[in-house]
Amino acid sequence: MKLDILAIGAHPDDVELGCGATLTKEIYLGKKVGILDLTRGELGTRGTEEIREKEANNAAKILGVSIRENLGFADGFFINDKIHQIEVVKMIRKYKPEIVLLNAISDRHIDHQKGSELASSACFLAGLRKVETTFEGKIQEAWRPQQVYHYIQWDDLKPDFVVDISDFIETKMSAVKAYDSQFYNPESNEPSSPISSKNFIESVRYRAQNLGRLIGVSYAEGFTAERYVAVDSLDKLI
Repeated sequence: MKLDILAIGAHPDDVELGCGATLTKEIYLGKKVGILDLTRGELGTRGTEEIREKEANNAAKILGVSIRENLGFADGFFINDKIHQIEVVKMIRKYKPEIVLLNAISDRHIDHQKGSELASSACFLAGLRKVETTFEGKIQEAWRPQQVYHYIQWDDLKPDFVVDISDFIETKMSAVKAYDSQFYNPESNEPSSPISSKNFIESVRYRAQNLGRLIGVSYAEGFTAERYVAVDSLDKLI
């Protein structure tokens, strides 16, 4: 299956929080979209590996993505080396996305920046034909995405561009709340964490609302770019 967009996250729920509404908007516009999680989030303060897997599958259904895969890297301890790069390269060559969305370029959680750098390296390496990979016994063809963008997570980074998600914010919030073990739940007896507070779940909406305010719409999601973002003409901007 060829994808138009592949969103990669270090943990299940990274993608939903960072760019969930953008993904569901692109699906609405006819794009084929997938999610690749690098780890199972097994070191998370709350929940279990099994619970998070079920939550990730439920969130994927809410967003409407075509595929969701998990590479099972070690949460907290994966690194940007050849072994890990090759596994991500295989996925990029498998799905041949035109656009790849990655973790934030810097963030509170150490895995976010590591995941960003690892996946960005893999996007480049996937285009080198002398980097040989096989999948299901077949040699893979080289493939490099046309664009690589990074969504924004905990840190309040300045975006290079924003996407109007006004019609899709409720789908995003539903997908985020599918992770019931991770986020605000007054009935939970599990330890608190930085993302389990009521303030955090509310911040997901009000950050999108504030970005929307800045561009004259109701809600928006922001991204940083590795290269210049080009437009056909000035009237293509909103």
